[in-house]
Amino acid sequence: MEQLKHECGVAMIRLLKPLDYYKRKYGTELYGLNKLYLMMEKQHNRGQEGAGIACVKLDTQPGREYMFRERAEGKDAITGIFGHIHNYDDFAGELYMGHLRYSTTGKSGLKYVHPFLRRNNWRAKNLCLCGNFNMTNIDEVFDKITAQGQCPRIFSDSYILLEWMGHRLDREVERNFNEAKALQLEGLGITGYIDSHVDTGNVLKTTMPDFDGGYVVCGLTGSGEMFAMRDPWGIRPAFYYKDDEIVALASERPVLQTTFDLGCSAVKELNPGEALMVKRSGECVLKQVMAQRGDSACSFERIYFSRGNDRDIYRERRKLGELLTGPILKAIGNDVEHTVFSFVPNTAEVAYYGMLGGFKRYLNEKKVEAIESLGRMPTHEELVGILNRYVRSEKAAWKDIKLRTFITEGNSRNDLASHVYDITYEVVERGIDNLVIIDDSIVRGTTLKESIIKILDRLHPKKIVIVSSSPQIRYPDYYGIDMARLEEFIAFRACIELLKERGMHKMIDDVYRLCLAELEKPKTSMRCCVKDLYRPFTVDELNVKMVEMLRPGNVETPIELVFQSIEGLHEACPGHKGDWYFTGDFPTPGGMKLVNQAFVNYYKNIYQYEQKF
Repeated sequence: MEQLKHECGVAMIRLLKPLDYYKRKYGTELYGLNKLYLMMEKQHNRGQEGAGIACVKLDTQPGREYMFRERAEGKDAITGIFGHIHNYDDFAGELYMGHLRYSTTGKSGLKYVHPFLRRNNWRAKNLCLCGNFNMTNIDEVFDKITAQGQCPRIFSDSYILLEWMGHRLDREVERNFNEAKALQLEGLGITGYIDSHVDTGNVLKTTMPDFDGGYVVCGLTGSGEMFAMRDPWGIRPAFYYKDDEIVALASERPVLQTTFDLGCSAVKELNPGEALMVKRSGECVLKQVMAQRGDSACSFERIYFSRGNDRDIYRERRKLGELLTGPILKAIGNDVEHTVFSFVPNTAEVAYYGMLGGFKRYLNEKKVEAIESLGRMPTHEELVGILNRYVRSEKAAWKDIKLRTFITEGNSRNDLASHVYDITYEVVERGIDNLVIIDDSIVRGTTLKESIIKILDRLHPKKIVIVSSSPQIRYPDYYGIDMARLEEFIAFRACIELLKERGMHKMIDDVYRLCLAELEKPKTSMRCCVKDLYRPFTVDELNVKMVEMLRPGNVETPIELVFQSIEGLHEACPGHKGDWYFTGDFPTPGGMKLVNQAFVNYYKNIYQYEQKF
């Protein structure tokens, strides 16, 4: 119910034929640009704060530009960029790269929009980077760079990555320059030798092992090299396709399927630690730059982030909903006849279908039992009575308006926020029907408290059951999502309140000291001490406390929360084991360090302050 800003989207295309080939076959030299536009629009869900594209032309003469970039801010950035450049011959090139941005740092402005560009008078030293990443150890890489005598201008993961990789690219170009000179080449002969011998695999293997985090890093060089690399834990996703005309890569599989009219099997997933590289010559190479370090593909991609039209994601989201049949039955006292099922927001729709499927099977089993229990051939009326039992599904809630920020007075603003959603009146029989609403995740609980519960209460159901197709989100993320502070999560706040209520303040103090001690250890030896806070409580105890905290003051309708289990998550999404949001099992040392630091920050900045008053 609360939109999460999350990891970004990437798109890359390398044309493998001369431009006049596409002109003859497709009627335009801008075939690659048109496909890039479609790929970016199909990933608009991954970033609406800004967008950027880059293009490289091959075989230009000295004095002519060969690397182009265009960026814009805002949710209409894609339309603005392509509308501006579409008729420019400059963007008729062989290499294209696009990016859609969601900020995970809160920083805004055009200078933070990808791709980032590093210029040089040597063609092969020009580097353009974009990516879907968040690095957890940028301070360590910064120290390594400065220890070499460099003096970076900006402290950010994007800039440091650009400069560190650019530095290694410089060394690779200089190695080839020395080889060219040894061969007694001169002038453009040196340029040609460098352009045809640069190995981006050398750049990646001397750069990326220094970084801890979840990433897909994409790049173009001025000499015509293209590359994309996935982190060795497999946290962030990347898919690619190759034929004799193009090589293309995107953050999601259906993007490539739709853009190029492909079946699922034609699109491949980049493996953890693997790089896709296309040389200036058009030769396409897959290289295992780093050994796989884990099996931690992000499960939140499956639950929420990626578009649901991927074949496997659709099945998994349905399964997530179906697996909640048992817990929901318990919450409604098995009274399916007097229960209305619905969903909010739209991203929960597929899980909703799975939930309905589970209840349809449940009712069919009950119908069979009812018929068999008669012990004789049922009458027509008996059959009609049994078969007319059905799952009651309705569109109970609607996303209606956006909060206008020009209203700043507290009560008026809160009142307006409570009307972001609206209801379909009289789909619930007052005081008789339960209302079950499924969501994909419950993070902060703000929208539930300020809007959803208030508006659903106007239907006057017997009981409101709010269902999450994901488990309780208890821990921050440091690999590309704007969930970095523990105090943001309603599950964490509920845990702290229970500890206070039960006189267990000492445990909070103890965990603080444990986190400080962990931060003194090498990262590879750290554990997540925040887990200790949750151990005294069951999921149900936390659910009850969350309901208390989220219930608006004037709502008296019974409310119950139902969450997916960790076991259910793994059963539904067996190929995506990255569950650190729910379990605290961070896949990288940097993530483990940052979660302990997050509790230290919470304790110092919030908990101790609250204890004084």
